[in-house]
Amino acid sequence: MSTPAQLVRTRGTKRVTTTDIARAAGVSAATVSKVLNGRSEVSMRTRMRVESLLLQQKYERRPPGRGGPPPILDLLLREVGNPWGMEVIRGALEAAAEVGLNVVLSVLPDGARGCRWLDQICARGSRGIIVLLARLTDTDKAAVRARGLPLAVIEPRGEPDPNVATVVATNWAGGYAATRHLLELGHERIGIISGPQDLLCSHARMSGYCEALKAGDLPLDGGLVRWGDFDVDAVFEQAIAMLSMADRPTAIFAGSDLQAMGVFEAARLQQLSVPAQLSVVGFDDLPQSRWMSPPLTTVRQPLAEMAARAVRLVLEQGHEEQKEGRSVEVATTLVVRDSTGPPPLGRRRSL
Repeated sequence: MSTPAQLVRTRGTKRVTTTDIARAAGVSAATVSKVLNGRSEVSMRTRMRVESLLLQQKYERRPPGRGGPPPILDLLLREVGNPWGMEVIRGALEAAAEVGLNVVLSVLPDGARGCRWLDQICARGSRGIIVLLARLTDTDKAAVRARGLPLAVIEPRGEPDPNVATVVATNWAGGYAATRHLLELGHERIGIISGPQDLLCSHARMSGYCEALKAGDLPLDGGLVRWGDFDVDAVFEQAIAMLSMADRPTAIFAGSDLQAMGVFEAARLQQLSVPAQLSVVGFDDLPQSRWMSPPLTTVRQPLAEMAARAVRLVLEQGHEEQKEGRSVEVATTLVVRDSTGPPPLGRRRSL
C-alpha cells in the first residue's frame, strides 16, 4: 500500500498540484486551498498534516499572472515607531512602488504566537514576506516554506539559516572601523554597549570591536563590555553604570544611534562633556544623528538600500533562476562628526 508521500512522488518531475496534496492528505482540494490561503475553517490537525506534505513535496505556487495574487508585499517588524525601522520602511515602500507593489506593515512580537499571523498574510494573497529583526522559529519558517511564500530577513535573530534569504550590513567591519577610529585618537579605555545578544549583527559589531583592540595591542576589559537593546531607555542604565566606574572609559562605542543618545544623556547627568571628556560613536547614521549636540560620529549602514535589496530577493524567488535563500551584505561607512576627539590630557595613549 502506498504511503501519502509516495502517492505524490509517483508524479515524477511534474509540478506537484493541490490535487496531489489533497489525495495524499486524505482531504479535498478545497481544504488544501484553504490552508494555502490562510482560511480559518480548517482544524489545526488537518492544517499541520497538509503543511507537512506541502513542505515535504516541495509544493510551489504558480507565478502570479492575470487574476493572480494582489500586488502586496508583507513587511513584519518586531516593533514600529523607532527611527531605524522607519528608514527600512521607507526603503521597502520605494522599492516596492517601482514594481507596482504595495507594502502591508505588521508587528510580529517575540514569544509563542502560533501561525495566525501567517494565515492573515496568506488570506490577503501576499506575494512574499520581509522580516525585520523579528524572530522566526523553525516552525514559522517551515510553515512559510510549506505555503510557497518567498521570504527575506533583514538582520536575522538567532542562528543563521542557509535556506532563508538574508540582508545584512558589514557589521564586523563597522565595529572594527568605529573602534579603530577611537584608538587612532589616543583612547585606550574604550567601552562598548552592543545590541541584543540574540542578534547576529550585535555579535558581529562586538567581534569587530574586540579585533580592533587586539590589533591595537589592548586587552579586552570585561567591565567595559555591555549588552542592551537598540533603544535609548535600555542603554541609559548601562551607560550610567559604566561612567560611574572608578576607571571610567574615555570613549564608548554604542551599537546604535539610539543607544548613543542614551549615552549622551548619561554623560550629561554625570557632568561629562562630549567629546572633551567622553567620545561617543554610534551605528546606523539615522537622519537625527547629524542634529545631535554635538553631531554624532557614527557608522552608516544604508538602511533604505537594505530594504530595497530584501524586496528584490523576495521577487527573485518567484522565478526559476532564484529558488534558494542567499545572503546579501551591504557595506558600512564610518562618518566622523564632532562627538569624537582625543581623550583628556593624562589619559592619552601613545601611538
